[in-house]
Amino acid sequence: MRHVVPESQKSFYDAWHFAPAVIHDGIAFLSGVTGMRADGTCAEDAAEQFTQLFDTIDVVLTEAGLDWSDVIEMTSWHTDMSEFGAFQAVRDRYVVEPWPAWTAVGTTGLALPDARAEVRVVARTAQ
Repeated sequence: MRHVVPESQKSFYDAWHFAPAVIHDGIAFLSGVTGMRADGTCAEDAAEQFTQLFDTIDVVLTEAGLDWSDVIEMTSWHTDMSEFGAFQAVRDRYVVEPWPAWTAVGTTGLALPDARAEVRVVARTAQ
């Protein structure tokens, strides 16, 4: 088992006691990610926040030696399903065909109060 902690996320690992990703038996399990910036805030603009969210996942995948073509499953939680189209437009700039399995869930809140969405990803590795 290997824990993946990009330098840019070390403070979250230390403060919140979770690994951005854990690789076990050829599968990478990425923790849920919101559109939080490095300073702990979220953009007010939905598309900007969703872009930050996917950029953060990209950093973790890269640190793990993976990319979006390795993603096999994704779960997303949304605090406002009316923003789902904006979310999917940003998502489609990152996630590639063949499309992974995806579950999208509406929710009343997330751990970070200003977050509009959270995404958890599972990816396969070459191990």
